[in-house]
Amino acid sequence: MAGASVATAAGSGLAAAKPDDTVEVNVGFASERGRQAALEKATEVVREFDSLDIVTAKMPKRAATALEQNPNVRYVEENGTMEALAQTLPWGIDRVDAEVAHANGETGKGADVAIIDTGIDSDHPDLKKVGKGKAFVECGTGGLTGSCTFYGNGNKCRKSWDDDNDHGTHCAGIADATDNNKGVVGVSTKATLHAVKVLDCSGSGSYSDIAAGIEYVANQGWDVGSMSLGGDSGSSALKDAVQYAQNNGVLLVGAAGNAGPCTDCVKYPAKYPEVMAVSSTNQDDNLSDFSSQGPEIEIAAPGSDIYSTVPGGYDTFSGTSMACPHVSGAGVGLMSNGYTNDEARQQLKQTAEDIGLSENESGSGLLDVAAAYGLDSSDDT
Repeated sequence: MAGASVATAAGSGLAAAKPDDTVEVNVGFASERGRQAALEKATEVVREFDSLDIVTAKMPKRAATALEQNPNVRYVEENGTMEALAQTLPWGIDRVDAEVAHANGETGKGADVAIIDTGIDSDHPDLKKVGKGKAFVECGTGGLTGSCTFYGNGNKCRKSWDDDNDHGTHCAGIADATDNNKGVVGVSTKATLHAVKVLDCSGSGSYSDIAAGIEYVANQGWDVGSMSLGGDSGSSALKDAVQYAQNNGVLLVGAAGNAGPCTDCVKYPAKYPEVMAVSSTNQDDNLSDFSSQGPEIEIAAPGSDIYSTVPGGYDTFSGTSMACPHVSGAGVGLMSNGYTNDEARQQLKQTAEDIGLSENESGSGLLDVAAAYGLDSSDDT
């Protein structure tokens, strides 16, 4: 039985590497023999996963190529990267009737939503329900020069999982900013936010970092994993991680991508069936011109010109990155009421509003938070 072939990410250098060049790969193994084989070939072990049968390691290309022939190895792939999906420039809580849910006591209290992203500002007045977090990349590093000077607002790394970019904090505010009569309010307002920092200050993170973050969310028993990130190529390690999280009860929500206008261009990991893919709409209920489309789209949410939290203040961004946490905030609210991940996903789709877009553009329709809770949008008491 032959192992999997060495996979290459778009624009990667693995295929062009010489036999003795050092490459960084994810090795999915089928047995302890496969694990040991990977470790023996490694010149440096980057990561051993807690629950997934994967080792991330550096080794000569010839060693990686040899491993793919090992019957105890499932796959060998380059440890490519994904990017934070979109921060161009950005209303949405009112349009999806989240304020109706708030007025009826639906706040997400008691449930947990992980923002798998660049981190969350640990000192923002609108993000007071931030619980345990973890960093899989070092705060304050990244970019072409290893410097974060030109990214975000120079937010200080008070916690290892602090946001040194802006992107993760913006998504966190959309999902779950506190209702405190200032700043902004989230789709949910009392769920516990968790920063899972898998992207560096430039908004970039490896497959291994992201897979480890997803695994971590599942192992914590958290309800929702919100992923406003993506890339053109899939990854076997990432696929293992999303399957593991889905099987362990996590509702995974993913941004579809900003490759529009297009007809079949949903990014990974949103493209995986384990992830609820979200497209973006604007204030006219049209598909945002940047939004990716495709048969994987399950629901749409506001993503154009969205005002939310950033480290030290507020800003307006656009992207499917902004649409994704609208759905994550609604999902965590349902799970606080006892829904499973599959039940919450189905409920969000069944109660979505038909705004006249095709399934390829909006899946089941536009997110309707009030309807998902069984509330009438006029019941804003």
